[in-house]
Amino acid sequence: MASLSLKNLSLTYPNGTRALDKVDLEIADGEFLAVLGPSGCGKSSLLRLVAGLESPTSGTIHMDGHEVTTLEPKDRDVAMVFQGLALYPHMSVRENMGFGLLARKTPAGETDQRVREAAVTLGLAEHLHKRPRELSGGERQRVALGRALVRRPRIFLFDEPLSSLDAQLRQELREELARLHRLTRTTSIFVTHDQKEALSLGNRVAVFERGRVRQIGTPDAIYRDPCDLFVARFVGDPAINLIQGELAADGGRVAFRSRGLSFTLAAKGARAGRVILGFRPEAAALAKASDSGASGTVERVERLGGDTLIHLQTEAGRHVLKAEPHGALPAPGEIVGLAVDPARALFFEPGGPRIRLD
Repeated sequence: MASLSLKNLSLTYPNGTRALDKVDLEIADGEFLAVLGPSGCGKSSLLRLVAGLESPTSGTIHMDGHEVTTLEPKDRDVAMVFQGLALYPHMSVRENMGFGLLARKTPAGETDQRVREAAVTLGLAEHLHKRPRELSGGERQRVALGRALVRRPRIFLFDEPLSSLDAQLRQELREELARLHRLTRTTSIFVTHDQKEALSLGNRVAVFERGRVRQIGTPDAIYRDPCDLFVARFVGDPAINLIQGELAADGGRVAFRSRGLSFTLAAKGARAGRVILGFRPEAAALAKASDSGASGTVERVERLGGDTLIHLQTEAGRHVLKAEPHGALPAPGEIVGLAVDPARALFFEPGGPRIRLD
């Protein structure tokens, strides 16, 4: 295991494309960091720099306080798991898992012991004699994990390893990865564009956009306390509701006002002017149209098993609310009121930065 420190790390390709721009990250020994962002934001480039497959344009990489920026990949003691499994089709599971160790001239007895231990951990003990074509997609992914696990690296690097699997297999492998990390406590960086993977696996989540870290924090902080509009929009399913309006003084307090929706906040002072209100689907509730500052028409009631979503069209736009677990549900076409919980309301400048009220 190892701590990892990335300082002022930048990567610009010869064609002028800037993949990473002054990235600073501190990853603790034994931490599982999820790196979340859209395609092309620099997530995979970050892993390649840590692994030594690319050289940074500027900045440094330290492991356990020792600089490894120019160290060869074979000397960094990291293991990568890719989206593409790259298993050898003519080899058995046992041979695939142990191939890297034998290539490093690890004694055959030790290689066999490590492979057997990893196979038991990953539920592959009964499949060691099989070829990849005889395995399910989830089992093949476990073999790829096992090939990295037997190396006992200081750091695991996961480059979207679950993205090609169906939803059920992704869920199973998420649980497998979480269990594996609890067992090994190996420092891990997990790159993904899937917020469910990031929020469920990471001790912390780093949200990337255009080669920069927009926010890093616990999954709960990323969801409930986004630093800007990009993070608020990118994280959350259903997506955050957004309404344009303004903040204004109201009898010594602060009020939000927009088309058809207004409420007073506990804050006593804030910059007046145009803002964007954001509220999560669970931060608002239905009310009687006569009791609420906003009303709208129910477009659809979406039942998702444990959750029920209400799609509402108001004067300010379309919004999605989570229904109360045992509450009465409105009918499509019904006119209802919308009540936003002021304590959970988020405000942003029109340009994106978060506005924090006193």
